[in-house]
Amino acid sequence: MSSTLADRYGAPAPWRRRAVIAASVVVAVAFLGWLGWTAWEHANPPVESSLVSFHVEGEHAVTAEVEVRLRDDSVEAQCLLRAYAEDHTVVGELSFTPDPGADQPLQETIRTERVATSVQMVGCTAPGAPRPN
Repeated sequence: MSSTLADRYGAPAPWRRRAVIAASVVVAVAFLGWLGWTAWEHANPPVESSLVSFHVEGEHAVTAEVEVRLRDDSVEAQCLLRAYAEDHTVVGELSFTPDPGADQPLQETIRTERVATSVQMVGCTAPGAPRPN
């Protein structure tokens, strides 16, 4: 008595294989679309900033030269600079809004409570941006 598995248990429905393949293709396309969108958004932030240089102006001031690049003129960004003393404590902060039409690099003066030895460009944020760039 020889019988095949299909005779004993029944054959799978022919549409099942096509349905599984179609569902897999839909999930793969959705994932690749999300991955492409995420990569594009993170590669093109609305604002980017960098510290070019800084000069200690005295005991209570330091001037920083920063470059701020806005994706377009409609972006309203907030930027943050920090000045540190020799013992790594924060001695001054400056929050500013860059002007889209200003010449680069921007010069910003941070008032400090004592002599600063370094400046950090924390970064700039735009509405909807989760972290400074």
